[in-house]
Amino acid sequence: MDQNRQAGLMEVQSLTEYFRAELREAIGHQHLEIDDHTEHYVVGVLTSFARSETLYDTTPDGPRLKPLALMLADALEASSGAERIHLTQRLGDVSLFLAGFFARGFARSLVDVDYHIAMGGHAYGSLAGMLRGTPRGKALEGVFHELAVKFQRVVDALGEIAERAYTHSNQDVLRLYEIWLKTGSPRARGLLLELGVQPVVAAGGRLEH
Repeated sequence: MDQNRQAGLMEVQSLTEYFRAELREAIGHQHLEIDDHTEHYVVGVLTSFARSETLYDTTPDGPRLKPLALMLADALEASSGAERIHLTQRLGDVSLFLAGFFARGFARSLVDVDYHIAMGGHAYGSLAGMLRGTPRGKALEGVFHELAVKFQRVVDALGEIAERAYTHSNQDVLRLYEIWLKTGSPRARGLLLELGVQPVVAAGGRLEH
């Protein structure tokens, strides 16, 4: 696989198997331990959202991604418990995917990666609570609880998948530093160290979580 990556080519026969292999490699590098059921769930999210029609909503103006704040409002205003669970799960899934794969793009947005991490972690935590004691909860409560607790770490693993073949410019170094300051991401700190940058908090400053 490494030789194919260096050549800029990779044979992919199954998106599911591709993401499973990539995720396992990334969580190994990040020294992250997650349950097999959680790994399976994350691979499913990645495989699903690799298809744009699953990630984006269909609107008269074409495919659009609903802002997370509106997703949260829809979940809170849901007319049934089943709908609330469905919408909260989508909020968590979208937050996870965007924070993991598009963190660099948030630099030009009004909301940053720490916002997506907070929204996603809260969504999964709420979902675990909603499912507690239900038949479906027997299978998924633990998955959503682990994703809520380890959201930042899973985001780091997804970020590694997204950037393995990426060469960092000076602007990207600044962006990594900003992500580290806002989230405390171990992965962002590790990348900065690899690039010869020692991340420190200014006197009187603090990391934002």
